[in-house]
Amino acid sequence: MFIAGNLLEGIAEVLGIVLTLYMWVIIIRALISWVNPDPYNPIVQFLQRVTDPVLYQIRKRLGMGNMGFDFSPIIAILLIVLLQKFVVQSLMDAAIRMH
Repeated sequence: MFIAGNLLEGIAEVLGIVLTLYMWVIIIRALISWVNPDPYNPIVQFLQRVTDPVLYQIRKRLGMGNMGFDFSPIIAILLIVLLQKFVVQSLMDAAIRMH
């Protein structure tokens, strides 16, 4: 049973790292958007390609297209924190119980 516990613990760790990295990518994109970045810059293009699918879905579902301030990065970060606390922590707890 300890092998399955170790596997679950590893999955939880990797998922936690991926969610944290994605949260930082969203934060960096939001900060860069304040300074009117060059749309042809490869870093800006990468940040937009990585974050646009999630942020677009949030904007579409909450109807935030006509607002002056874009709250979608804040909502995405809150959702990531929720996933970290619920999914990742639940996987870690299950892995600990399997040991």
